Amino acid sequence: MPVKILIADDELNQLELLSYNLVQAGFDVAQAHDGQAAMTMIEDWHPDLVVLDWMMPHMSGIELCRILRSRADTKLLPIIILSARGEEGDRTLGLDTGADDYMSKPFSPRELVSRVKALLRRSRPALMNDVLEFEDLQLFPSRMEVFRGGVRVALGPKEYQLLSVLIERPGQVFSRSQLLDMVWGHGVYVEERTVDVHLSRLRKALDQAGDAPLPNLIRTVRGSGYALQSG
Repeated sequence: MPVKILIADDELNQLELLSYNLVQAGFDVAQAHDGQAAMTMIEDWHPDLVVLDWMMPHMSGIELCRILRSRADTKLLPIIILSARGEEGDRTLGLDTGADDYMSKPFSPRELVSRVKALLRRSRPALMNDVLEFEDLQLFPSRMEVFRGGVRVALGPKEYQLLSVLIERPGQVFSRSQLLDMVWGHGVYVEERTVDVHLSRLRKALDQAGDAPLPNLIRTVRGSGYALQSG
């Protein structure tokens, strides 16, 4: 599955140019023409990285960046800020607000593609690989397939998405509310017990791969949530 990039910019010519170059680089790209539309896209589409123009109608890129950093489901989302404001103070403000990178206009589309790849390698290296691995577990994002000990594991859509979240950051404990936001979407009303049900199914599918039961890799951290950890 291609890495998903959202670009938000009210300069339509630049939006099309940057989108074209990112698509040519193999990314799945969505567009937003203002900050509010970008917020809606982030909640509904769950991009892997966002590129935000500083000055946009309805909500600026800086304001949107600040909101994203304040929310549990998007606080780790990689963000690049674009701006015609090239002064050092503006760059500092953008980075202090929570942006991972800052690009002053004008710049070449090729440079943006390089910055996107570099940021993904730093912040979400698993997305740049064709396979995510943990212990004897393998997840192939491009094929949406999971194997354990060389045996293919059949998973439902939500179980696959939950495993994708856990295997990207092994050892990190995710609360039920975080998993709800990241898999079902922010603002969607689903009972937290739903997470327990789907994780139970995921755990059962992984543990029963092959001829004999396997060590449990999904740990329940009492009072905190779930994590992918060695047995």
